[in-house]
Amino acid sequence: MAGSSSQIEGLQMGDWVVGVDVGGTFTDFAARQLSTGHAVLHKRPSTPHDPSEAILNGLQELQKKAGIAGEDIARFAHGTTVATNALLQRKGPKTGLVTTRGFRDLLEIGRQVRPAIYDLQRDAPPPLVERANRLEVAERIGPEGKAIVELTDAEVDAVVAQLGNLDDVEAVAVCLIFSFLNPDHEARIAAALRKAYPHLYVSISSEVHPEFREYERFSTAVINAFLQPEVSRYMDRLGEAIRKAAPNAAIGIFQSAGGLMSIDLASRFPVRTALSGPAAGAVGAQAAAALSGIENIITLDIGGTSTDVALIQGGKVGTSNLRDIAGFRIRLPTVDIHTVGAGGGSIAHLGPDGLLKVGPMSAGAVPGPACYGRGGDKPTVSDANVVLGRLPARLADGFRIDADLAKAAIGRIAGPLGLSPEKAAHGIVSVAASNMARAIRAVSIEKGQDPRDYTLMCFGGAGGLHAADVADILAMRRILVPRAPGILCAEGLIVSDLQENYVASCRTRLDGDLSMIAETIARLSAQAEDWLAQEDPYIVERSQTVILDLRYVGQNYELPVELGTGRHAPDLPPVEALKEAFFRQHEIAYGHFNPDAGVEAVNVRIRASMNFSRRDTDVRRPDSAAQPASVDAIWFETTGVVATPVYLRDDLPEGASLAGPALITQFDTTTLVPPGWTVRVDAAMNLIMDRTDD
Repeated sequence: MAGSSSQIEGLQMGDWVVGVDVGGTFTDFAARQLSTGHAVLHKRPSTPHDPSEAILNGLQELQKKAGIAGEDIARFAHGTTVATNALLQRKGPKTGLVTTRGFRDLLEIGRQVRPAIYDLQRDAPPPLVERANRLEVAERIGPEGKAIVELTDAEVDAVVAQLGNLDDVEAVAVCLIFSFLNPDHEARIAAALRKAYPHLYVSISSEVHPEFREYERFSTAVINAFLQPEVSRYMDRLGEAIRKAAPNAAIGIFQSAGGLMSIDLASRFPVRTALSGPAAGAVGAQAAAALSGIENIITLDIGGTSTDVALIQGGKVGTSNLRDIAGFRIRLPTVDIHTVGAGGGSIAHLGPDGLLKVGPMSAGAVPGPACYGRGGDKPTVSDANVVLGRLPARLADGFRIDADLAKAAIGRIAGPLGLSPEKAAHGIVSVAASNMARAIRAVSIEKGQDPRDYTLMCFGGAGGLHAADVADILAMRRILVPRAPGILCAEGLIVSDLQENYVASCRTRLDGDLSMIAETIARLSAQAEDWLAQEDPYIVERSQTVILDLRYVGQNYELPVELGTGRHAPDLPPVEALKEAFFRQHEIAYGHFNPDAGVEAVNVRIRASMNFSRRDTDVRRPDSAAQPASVDAIWFETTGVVATPVYLRDDLPEGASLAGPALITQFDTTTLVPPGWTVRVDAAMNLIMDRTDD
């Protein structure tokens, strides 16, 4: 975003980096020692009522487990779901809006697009700001950035007084027309509101999202205001607790665009954390796949509540500048992730049509699936895997599985369907896999990419159990299972760097005069340089990446075209080179391009990064031959029950090769190798599964 940011807190030297990812069911920890590469992993159940409780308790357990003193923690990186959950649950304060006269109803009008075109009963969610709490001021900035109607002091005083008459408003968004070109009026209103109401959380659109398209800018700023009280209080509690537990640790919060930001920025711009956790998984997947020399992957992150998928092409994580979360429009840089409500805790049920459905409702961490023995009695995907014999009797840190409770829960589905428990369980697993495959189609086939050209990379606590089923549906022939699949999001956090994004609208045709674009790049680059100038003993590289949003004249939407990366902003290439780069992007996205049509720039973006020094994980490499630890009865659709060897992943040496069926268990996940697949351990100690049949 435009504007500078503060460094993540702390400059003291330490020897450990800790990453913590909070999921719907488990909170995951990864720690790595900078001097040796020694890694320690940990998992504990999440505490949905207060995520910081699981974080702090788990951090203490991790320190005890690894013998890490609090003073030795150099960095603490956190992927959070607080903002996401607040949006999904509409858990936030009464929020107000101050806008230009005549634009009070813009939040409801939106883009006049129905959420489901063929469902006449389904409406968009009501705005986060009630109409009575939307206030108007007489002012107007024009499309050239000049004031057409000046904002008077009397208007400012009037809106301050009106806001005081609203009941229980804790946060307010200030969104004026064309403020992205001239933020003066917004800044004056915000200053007056903060002075009159020091307790009020104030978000202004020219800081949150300084781009054209008024609806998206308004929506993003309102969401930021809605989230600020909840997220700020959480960040305050967490920051205070972490500073006590790890006084020398620099605290970084993972943002949706990838990269870490300060805890202060996360409090000011909580909308930037809306996809914090899943985005960290994509970054971790990119790093893990690179160790195996694989650049084109589709990620399959299956947790307890949901499944997140992303497409990584040429070793680069895809990004998007526009997305909907819980029906609300957000226009900010984000890792391009598609999410469906299908995970280990997803509840199976019979719909009104009598057909089997799975999700999106989830048993979550409390009470969890029936097999957890914590009071849950509804049939879930995890219970189905237990009935099929795919889950061991114990999970992470001795977490015990109750097979009898799982079978009783699945019986509630099997009975009405007239099926055996195994066939009902297989139906549940199959429906869940279909939901996951549909998500992958959204990030691949619907964007012109053939999933068969990619490697499926599974992670999350349940990724290894369902990867082969999903690959079968999509005819994918290779699967990569990283070394610590269930902790990969947390591992993504500890390999992440500091990142800040700057943007300015700069609508101009690509003709002979590129001076406006060059001036905008120079202005944003100067802001990025101020941020990059901050000192940190762990920073080893600083860079700026310049991106232009380009489109054909007359198009509604633009494509990002990366111009290059360097210590300073790269020079602007000639017009023809810019057009050629746009044509290549257009052909990738749409399968064609028109070299004779006019092209225009819409936005200039700069992504500034500060890369930390890091060390690869010191991986344990056993040298004994692979031997099964046990033989379990596992049910497969084509064969029924099969005596299947179960291997401990920690005992599999480099180069080991196994033919399915096989089950591979480890601390954080279980990987199923069905008949028709083989698995081998590569030089990076990742598992590579290949299909052996047609």
